[in-house]
Amino acid sequence: MESLISHAGYGALAILGFLEACCIPIPSEITFGFAGVLAYEGHLNVVLVIVIGSLAELCGSFVSYGAGRLGGRPAVERVGKYLLITKADLERSERFFTGRGEYAVAIGRALPVIRAFTSLIAGFVEVPALQFGVLSLVGTVFYAAVITLVGYGFGSAWNGIAHYISIGGYAIVAIVVIAIGAFIVYRLREIRKESASSQESTGTRA
Repeated sequence: MESLISHAGYGALAILGFLEACCIPIPSEITFGFAGVLAYEGHLNVVLVIVIGSLAELCGSFVSYGAGRLGGRPAVERVGKYLLITKADLERSERFFTGRGEYAVAIGRALPVIRAFTSLIAGFVEVPALQFGVLSLVGTVFYAAVITLVGYGFGSAWNGIAHYISIGGYAIVAIVVIAIGAFIVYRLREIRKESASSQESTGTRA
């Protein structure tokens, strides 16, 4: 079972990291944090978690970068609602880029919330591909290392609790499921609000 979890863990990490960087609504805090917990328990290697997760996210960030560069903002806004991307997300990321230049890629990829949309904005403003790749990797490695090590540290505390609470493992799974569910519900509400606001604006102009 430990061998199975170990191998499946790296595969899951790579897939989830790639999809999150493609702007699919998968909280990377949970992905890397939980991987850190598994690393503490000996199922995964903490260095490989950071390396594999970072490379997977780099690949995914290039997909988002390409979509932003080739399709531009209008195309992203049209399909964004199906990926739970709001206009507020894009505007927040664009404001972050203002005055920071290309180095905003590294900083943005290292920050929660806006990191998933940084690659899209980098595509909008046509940051050179090689420069984007280097800066995106720097920010991603920093973020992945910090969150993974937080999960690793949490694993230490959790192990002590689970020693006395037999349902400890189930509680971790429950927390992960609830967090993902809450995240998706929040995103859907934001999409509906923007859609309703847009319809009201259209009706007023008419």
